[in-house]
Amino acid sequence: MTTERIGGFLRSWVYFANNWLSLAGVVLVTSAAVTWLFLLPVTLRGEVTHPYVGILVFLLVPTVFVAGLLLIPAGILLRRRREHRTSSIYPSHFPPLNWRNRDFRRLVLFIGATTAANLVIASQATYAATQYMDSSTFCGLTCHKVMQPEYVGHSDSAHARVDCVACHIGPGASWFVRSKLSGTGQVFAVAFNTYPRPIPSPVKNLRPARETCEVCHWPARFDAERLRVIPQYADDEKNSLTQTVLMMKIGGGDRGGIHGVHVGQGVHIRYAYSDEKRQTIPWVEYTGPDGHTTGYLQGGTDAAAVAKMPTREMDCIDCHNRPTHAFQLPERAMDGAMAAGRISPALPFVKKQGLVLLKASYGTREEAERKIPLELTAYYRTNYPAVYLQNADAVRQAGRAIAALYGRNVFPAMNVTWGTYVDNIGHTDFPGCFRCHDGSHASSTGKTVTQDCGACHNILAMQETNPKILSDLGLTGGTN
Repeated sequence: MTTERIGGFLRSWVYFANNWLSLAGVVLVTSAAVTWLFLLPVTLRGEVTHPYVGILVFLLVPTVFVAGLLLIPAGILLRRRREHRTSSIYPSHFPPLNWRNRDFRRLVLFIGATTAANLVIASQATYAATQYMDSSTFCGLTCHKVMQPEYVGHSDSAHARVDCVACHIGPGASWFVRSKLSGTGQVFAVAFNTYPRPIPSPVKNLRPARETCEVCHWPARFDAERLRVIPQYADDEKNSLTQTVLMMKIGGGDRGGIHGVHVGQGVHIRYAYSDEKRQTIPWVEYTGPDGHTTGYLQGGTDAAAVAKMPTREMDCIDCHNRPTHAFQLPERAMDGAMAAGRISPALPFVKKQGLVLLKASYGTREEAERKIPLELTAYYRTNYPAVYLQNADAVRQAGRAIAALYGRNVFPAMNVTWGTYVDNIGHTDFPGCFRCHDGSHASSTGKTVTQDCGACHNILAMQETNPKILSDLGLTGGTN
C-alpha cells in the first residue's frame, strides 16, 4: 500500500469518525484509559486489597474500554454506508489531515477536551467512589436494602468496624470475580422483587474462613481461657436472678481446648449433612495432628444414604455461623438487657411482660416501636399504679429498651422473627455442639465423639442465686 493510499485511508476515517456514535466511543475509551491510569498502582502491585476496586480494575474498566473501541468503527461504518448511498454528500476527495481541516480540528479538540475533563473527574471521584463502595453502609443501605437484618446485626456486633467485603469477598481477584458473578443473579432478584424472604443461611458460596477470619484471628494464638457469666431472670414478680458461671477452655495452638481440637495444626474435620442449614450431621471424619483418620457414624444412620450426602471440611463458620449477623431469642435478649441495666429488674413482672410484648405479632417494626412502650406503660398504670407513679421514668426506659430488642431481632418485611436464624455456638438454644457431640456418633471400633462437659468448659456455678465464685473473684454480677 502506497503512502498516498495510506493517507487517503486515514483521511477518510477521520472524516467519517465525526459522528455522534464514534464520538461516544471516544468518550468511553478515554474515560476507561484515564481511570486505568489512576488504578495502575493497584494493578502493578499484583493484588487488589479492596474488592470493589477490583470491580473497576478487572470488570468495569475493560468493559467500558472495549465497548468504546467497538463504537468508534461502528459509527464510522454506519456513516460511510449512509453517505455512500447519497452521492451528493459522499465526498470524492477527503480533506487533508492538518489544522486547516475543520473536521480534523474539531475531532482533535473534542478528544483533548474530553481527556482533560476525564482527568479532573477521575482524580476527584475514583478514590472516593471505591472507598464508598467498600463500606458497610453501601452494602447494607444504598444498594442492598434487602440486607437490612444483616446490616442491623453487623452494626451491633464486635465486627461493626470490619467492612462487609473483608469477610464476604476478601483480598485478591479470583474470589472477587466469583462473588460478583454470583451476585449478578441477586441484582436481578432485587430488581424484580423475587429474592427469598428471609435470606437463606448458610451462604453456599462463602469464602473459606481460613482465608478471611484467620487474617485477624490466628488459631495458633487462641490460648487463653475465658470466664463466662450467664444471667437468667425468672418470670416471677421479683424477676429472681440466677447465674451460671463457666470457665471456657478456648485453647488453640498445641494447648488443646476447643480450638486446638477443632482447628489446630494438622487437624482436619470433614462431615456430611442432610439438610440445607447443616443442622443434621450423621457422619464425621476426624484427622488428628498425627495424620490418623477416624470416621464416626451416627447411630441408626444408613451408611449408603450418607455416601450420597454433600460433605464439607469444617472451619470457623461451622460453629461461629453468626459471628456478626447474630440474632437472639427473646428470653436471652431480655436477660441481657436486664443485666446491663437497660431494663430495671426492680419493675415487678417486667421479664414476663416484656416477653409477652416481644412475642406479640406486629405488622411492621415501626408499629412495634410505637406500641410496645405504650402497652408496657398501660400495664403498670393498670396493675401497679403505685409502682408506676414512683418509677415512671424506669417504665418508659424499659418500654424503649424492649422495643429496641424487637427492632434488633425481628424484621417482618423479610420474614425474620425469633429463632429464624440458628446460632451454632453452644447447645442451649439450638443443637449447636450437639450436632456432633451427642454421644451417638461412633466409629467402627466403638469410639464415640465425646459429650463430656469438661472437654469444653468447667462449670463453676449452675443457676445459683449468688454464686460464691463471683464473690471470690471480686465480681458482683455479669452478662452473657
